[in-house]
Amino acid sequence: MSKIHNFSAGPSILAESAFEKSIQDIKNFAGTGLSILEVSHRGKEFEKVMADTVTLVRELLNVPENYDVLFLQGGASTQFFQIPMNFLKTKATYTQTGTWASRAIIEAQGFGHTEVLGSSKSANFSFVPKDYTVPADADYFHCTSNNTIFGTQMKSYPNCGDVPLICDMSSDIFSKPVDVSKFAMIYAGAQKNMGPAGVTLVIIRKDMYQKVADRHIPTMMKYSIHAENDSMYNTPPVFPILVSKYNLEWMKAVGGVEAMAVRNTAKADLLYNAIDNSPYFKGTSAIEDRSQMNVCFVFEEEHLHLEEAFNLACKEANLSGLKGHRSVGGYRASLYNALPIESVQALVNVMENFAS
Repeated sequence: MSKIHNFSAGPSILAESAFEKSIQDIKNFAGTGLSILEVSHRGKEFEKVMADTVTLVRELLNVPENYDVLFLQGGASTQFFQIPMNFLKTKATYTQTGTWASRAIIEAQGFGHTEVLGSSKSANFSFVPKDYTVPADADYFHCTSNNTIFGTQMKSYPNCGDVPLICDMSSDIFSKPVDVSKFAMIYAGAQKNMGPAGVTLVIIRKDMYQKVADRHIPTMMKYSIHAENDSMYNTPPVFPILVSKYNLEWMKAVGGVEAMAVRNTAKADLLYNAIDNSPYFKGTSAIEDRSQMNVCFVFEEEHLHLEEAFNLACKEANLSGLKGHRSVGGYRASLYNALPIESVQALVNVMENFAS
């Protein structure tokens, strides 16, 4: 079968080695004679997987000792309400940069006063707002580092002073180095760069526990409970964690997040250059805020009638997952870590051949 170039926005492409190793463990996990899908999460074999995966996260992101690394369930969407449930006492602050940031704001409003410091909603989230100041009396400031649907990405973070900085990094975590010490909490659904859907990574500074003492918080929603139990207060998502471990091992083997940054910059530059030099296409986001993970582009209005022909050319070249989200239209090429630059070149070839 011909190679499929996977530009899906998520669940997304993972390292081939992660698939190969996981397939073996479905048949016979760690020499137990049992499948990873049926072993006890309390067994020493899976406890080692959990410990190794935590270690890999710490190594790749240089996580300081005063942070816990947790693997939770419910996706980033559960974090949208778990964060204000645990941390919102008097006032939470947010920036509204896309669909997922908007959903996080809605959930926070259910727990108390929530201020939106900057929003690009009126411009269909085509840029990242920057002209705002985080008030010193906020319980926390929340932002979304990369906006998957609209193709924008934060290039820097505001100075929050003593206000805890919390970031949803679901779609660009592990794509480049990040100074974890600047954040009170980082969270990310796995299904972009880390692993398959079903597990959520939370990196949380230990002094964030017990921020809201007078509110009943269900036990499963307490970060401290999951930290005390090494992410195994209840049965964890065993298989997604295992696959994430193998994918993180691949990242480490090829040079870590520093190598990912070089790789991802090259891929994004290649594709944006093709868009900017094409007579048929244009990008949809502000140039200074363009995402390296999700490249959104559309036909120039006078060439919209060519969409069907371009779609056919993409299909013939085995380019998959390029359809843009309905909020933007056009096309979205997701360039996550495991996507090789050869796949991006295949897309660029189609664009250039189409123009000629």
